[in-house]
Amino acid sequence: MTEVSEQSLDPAKGTDKALPVIAVDDLHKSYGRKRVKAVDGLSFRVEKGEIFGLLGPDGAGKTSVIQILAGVLSANRGAAQVAGINCLRAPERVKRLIGYMPQGLGLNLYDSLSVAENIEFFRQLRQVPASQFYENRDRLLDMTRLSPFLDRPAGKLSGGMRQKLALICTLVHLPDILLLDEPTTGVDPISRRDFWTIIHDLVAERAVTVLLTTSYMDEAERCHEVALMHAGREIASGEPEQLIAEMGAVNIALRCAEPERLLNLVRRWPEVENAALFGSEVRLMVTDPAFDLDAALHAADITDFTQRRNPAGLEEVFVHALRQPENGVGSGPDGTVPQSGLTDTDADENGLSLSKSARAGSDGEHAVVTEGLTCRFGDFTAVDAVSLSVRRGEIVGLLGPNGAGKTTLIKMLCGLLPPSEGRAEVAGYEVTRAAHPLRFEIGYMSQRFSLYRDLPVDSNLKLCAGLYGLAPAQRTARIDRLLSELELSAYRDRLTKSLPLGIRQRLALANALLHSPSILFLDEPTSGVDPIARRRFWNIVHLLARREGVTVIVSTHYMDEAEHCDRLGFMQQGRLIALDTPQALAQQAEQRAGPLVTVRSDDFARCFAELRPRFPTAMLHGRRIQWQSAKPEDDMAQARRLLAGIAPHADIASQPLSMEETFVSFLTFDRQSDV
Repeated sequence: MTEVSEQSLDPAKGTDKALPVIAVDDLHKSYGRKRVKAVDGLSFRVEKGEIFGLLGPDGAGKTSVIQILAGVLSANRGAAQVAGINCLRAPERVKRLIGYMPQGLGLNLYDSLSVAENIEFFRQLRQVPASQFYENRDRLLDMTRLSPFLDRPAGKLSGGMRQKLALICTLVHLPDILLLDEPTTGVDPISRRDFWTIIHDLVAERAVTVLLTTSYMDEAERCHEVALMHAGREIASGEPEQLIAEMGAVNIALRCAEPERLLNLVRRWPEVENAALFGSEVRLMVTDPAFDLDAALHAADITDFTQRRNPAGLEEVFVHALRQPENGVGSGPDGTVPQSGLTDTDADENGLSLSKSARAGSDGEHAVVTEGLTCRFGDFTAVDAVSLSVRRGEIVGLLGPNGAGKTTLIKMLCGLLPPSEGRAEVAGYEVTRAAHPLRFEIGYMSQRFSLYRDLPVDSNLKLCAGLYGLAPAQRTARIDRLLSELELSAYRDRLTKSLPLGIRQRLALANALLHSPSILFLDEPTSGVDPIARRRFWNIVHLLARREGVTVIVSTHYMDEAEHCDRLGFMQQGRLIALDTPQALAQQAEQRAGPLVTVRSDDFARCFAELRPRFPTAMLHGRRIQWQSAKPEDDMAQARRLLAGIAPHADIASQPLSMEETFVSFLTFDRQSDV
């Protein structure tokens, strides 16, 4: 194994006094006899008081890097240092200095111990003096809002609460360096927001250095510096806003009467780098500033369009970076469905279209109708009197905190859980009276991958087709069609456990579509999947809904995915508190509590400390400070006065609410209304 010493690291970073807190140089890590590369020549630096994000999908190599730096995994070649200590030579010395939070919802916790007992266990493990411990514990409990739950076993906490308890246990000895491995994966947006508030407060107050990994591109914009990873390699790095600016592309959202035709058209233009359906919009990224989009659309006889500019994000940077020749992954055009795929699908002569017409029930226009649907587990109400109707061919998204009742609601609609009260009609069937025939009308893709990992792709599909009673001839034709349509033919004989996560998700979708369902239920279908695979997945969903009238109900934690939906339902404590289009919900939230006020400054930490007492809801978002304001002009004027002495040139402005801010605004208003 080849290593480099501490002294051989890049001297351009400065003297010992200015050495980075974390330094990685040409790091390599391989697994197994086939020497599968998990980390392939990675190099980066993390300075004191910086939040550095390693971004990428599952399998990109992020966890291997974190584990090497935490001293729990060896490397094959290269160098890795934390606080000047060589992680490869002296891993035990590193462990005493860091706070390390492994991947998984509270994976470092003991489920049988209470919240208080878990914290006490880590105090003893870290040998923290009692006086220091209790002061720090009380502050952390207050920050995480876990004080009322000290006696609750960790095994009975929601996912978000488990992660916040895991963070307390990681911070109990007040480390100056935090290594956090996907700390918010599977956590709802409210808990993610709380989590980030804690991290930013620690950075602003104590200059804690944070290295974290994530597959959420939107939340990575909260980091000061990022490195985008794919297949063990860095494909781009820098400040998020700098990377977005350097991309030099313009994001445009188009609306017209025929969005699928528009999508097929624009993705053939060389000036358009990627294009995807978002609800009724086609969003495209134009890389040529001289390209006249209006003229091109009129030349193609599309004149009924409207357009608006969209701010680009790190997801666009990731897709752009992957499409560069040195990073290309050889995928289909811009992550969309190939021309030979679903875009040209019609009902064929063998009756093997991807879906069949929804049954006409008491209301032929609607595929799903519920009235006062309720589910209780003992004294706990998981779903509380939910009434909604979903039109045929509509895509409806369910968003809510962990434990809000989304999965329970979906399971009741699938006939997997009996309602305690109320009624539900799905595809014309009463779910409590016709569970058996209902299962032939619905496709269900669960939160966890449920196929047999030790079977090849083809065998998994044949097994499921048999369970649905498909005749042998129909079964073969149906599987062949789905493998072709979903670009899975090349993986037909591969063991399922060897598939990349994005391919595995498409296989799960193929399984859900085998019996031509008229309604598709998707429970967090793209968690951990890379942006290109997610875009391809959503294009398939859109075309199923638009071309074949499949009704889709989906739960998700990705805020950008919410905009793929025709309507969104916000859930909290089992209740459906809002249901409307994404645009209408954003307008309602802004009318009620105002837009965002944003402050940008190089000296963001001092600005944040100055503004926070006056604006208690202000949050750090990377190097930006922001809060929702009912009086934006007054708040901006006061912010300028407060910062006049320390940041006179700070950029202070207002901007519309993002989908995440809209979601948080609704849930906050609902909680305040209950008080």
